[in-house]
Amino acid sequence: MKQTSFQINGNEVKQHNSSLLFSHYLRDRDYGLYLEDYFKEILYLERKRTERSKKPFLLMLLDFTKIDDFAEKIGIMEGAAGVLRSLTREIDLKGWYEYNSVMGVIFTEINGNDKDSLRQKMDNHLCRVLDRGEISGIKISWHVFPEEDVKQKAEADLELYPDLEKRDDSKRLALFLKRTTDIIGSLLGILLFSPFFIILPLLIKLTSEGPVFFRQERVGRYGKKFTFLKFRSMHINNDPAIHKEYTRKLISGQQDAKGADGEGNCSYKIKDDPRVTPIGRFLRKSSLDELPQFFNVLKGEMSLVGPRPPIPYELESYDIWHRRRLLEIKPGITGIWQVHGRSSTTFDEMVRMDIKYIREWSIWMDIKLLLKTPWVILTGKGAY
Repeated sequence: MKQTSFQINGNEVKQHNSSLLFSHYLRDRDYGLYLEDYFKEILYLERKRTERSKKPFLLMLLDFTKIDDFAEKIGIMEGAAGVLRSLTREIDLKGWYEYNSVMGVIFTEINGNDKDSLRQKMDNHLCRVLDRGEISGIKISWHVFPEEDVKQKAEADLELYPDLEKRDDSKRLALFLKRTTDIIGSLLGILLFSPFFIILPLLIKLTSEGPVFFRQERVGRYGKKFTFLKFRSMHINNDPAIHKEYTRKLISGQQDAKGADGEGNCSYKIKDDPRVTPIGRFLRKSSLDELPQFFNVLKGEMSLVGPRPPIPYELESYDIWHRRRLLEIKPGITGIWQVHGRSSTTFDEMVRMDIKYIREWSIWMDIKLLLKTPWVILTGKGAY
């Protein structure tokens, strides 16, 4: 009989695929809820399913951490567990989001109106079992995947991604080394290229009106926004609508990937862009316009190596699976796409490269990409 295995609290548990023979190992005895590790694995798999099917799910969390009295907490959790049993359907999944502190329910196969109706039902059921004082100790939160209002809200709802925190813990030493490398590398980069921080501002000022630096809001890890720095390569007061429309078509696959990054406005640059200054063409071709991003790295907003950070309006055209490139690692100055694809790949191919980097990431991979970057810059392959 075929078996599958998974980890619960660091221990391997085997389960027969043909039955629920061992399903009792996955639930606690007191409340009948899935154990924390297994429930979070289910949440991860539901996200993946939704990415493919486009059918949303709803995660409800009941947080009991504010209840100090242990006996009172046990009684309230027992009442809440009973409510969950009566409220949920067979296709819904109940478990510990945090053991003995936060209960979770994944409501599958929902529509847009279900969140409000479920919230009302939850309130009504709790009022029948618990008094108002007891209910006030429970923090109830609702999280829809894919996240609602994604066009207006770039920042991710991290409650839907508990596996990312766990992954960070397992790679804590490697991430510390990456951050150390970022600090040392960016300081060395600023020192090594210090003459350019004097020469290039003079050339920019002499050849066009406007500031030396181009500042733009970009989206970093977990969807957090930050101010992205570049040496200005375009004339001031240009219309961003040109690039915005280009990017929309590029991400949706309606536009050939032969150029688009109006002043750092995306991962691609518009070839023969009339908005670019004469010195700006040289800066872009040589990638010297990227040098100020060493300061973004020093501030911890970026890394030396990672996916390129998008502009907020790019997210409006992102598919669900595209957003993974924003969640699991900091954006970088260079990366696997810049080294192996640059401006000669489709957007989907670029995202797949980023996900490959995220999945296979190691310090040694970063070092290899950093060593390959100068050659790519010198040859100017794929740059405009």
